[in-house]
Amino acid sequence: MAGEFHCGYVALAGRPNVGKSTLLNRVLGQKISITSRRPQTTRHQVLGIKTLEHAQLIYVDTPGIHDFSGRAMNRHMNRTASAVLRDVDVVVFIVEAMRWLPDDELVLKKLADIDCPVVLAVNKIDRIRNRDELLPFLQELSEKRAFDEIIPISASRGTNLQALEACIETRLPVAPAHYPEDQVTDRSERFLVAELVREKLFRKLARELPYGLTVEVESFQREPRITHIHALIWVERQSQKNIVIGKQGALLKEVGQQARRDIEVLLGGKVNLKLWVKVKEGWADDERALRSLGYTDND
Repeated sequence: MAGEFHCGYVALAGRPNVGKSTLLNRVLGQKISITSRRPQTTRHQVLGIKTLEHAQLIYVDTPGIHDFSGRAMNRHMNRTASAVLRDVDVVVFIVEAMRWLPDDELVLKKLADIDCPVVLAVNKIDRIRNRDELLPFLQELSEKRAFDEIIPISASRGTNLQALEACIETRLPVAPAHYPEDQVTDRSERFLVAELVREKLFRKLARELPYGLTVEVESFQREPRITHIHALIWVERQSQKNIVIGKQGALLKEVGQQARRDIEVLLGGKVNLKLWVKVKEGWADDERALRSLGYTDND
């Protein structure tokens, strides 16, 4: 009926590095989830809220589901992503155009018992050299499950995202908005700041450093003309600390400068950012250490 308002939760699900966070940032028109070319960049559940004239779409960006549970961090990410799928109104299953990997199959299996609508978004169509190959690929995907709809998109270029959102909107329940229309995320500024610092580290150290680092904002003080932020970068070994700091502190300085620029955009004002690097041995494989650093199953 005309005038009805739709509101609900939309899980962005898929294997690592298919573009879930890029899609979220694009539909919101601002950066909420961090991105890098490194798989498993997203570690937490992040809400992105988009309020339209007749709907409020509450996107849930999740860590990539993957077939590796050897470390506590990986188990945490898989638990977080799997739990979200049970509590949403629509699932957008994101895959990469012309690629179907074992982890895609793993996600598909997790969706087998999901009762809500599942929309398949085939991302990165801008990278296809021969567009004639796309239609047969879409046909193959349609045989894997009775998806409610299959929509080819490019999250990075914004291609077909209006069609995706229209498809989602019609499948959300009729309900009033859950959040104020000007709210874009449920996450605090402290959380977003820590994630921006981690993003710069991931992008800078994609080859040198594995996933044994995280960022914790130790202090966050707003003043009328400037915000003072002190953040700790936790690593697992002394050798990793040396890598993060770099020769004569050059790498840490560069990361700090890049992060500060993004944080100033986020906060809308001048920022004084100070970074320190500390060692907490084996934190990424220690459930207690993960909880102390903010990695909880209900985050």
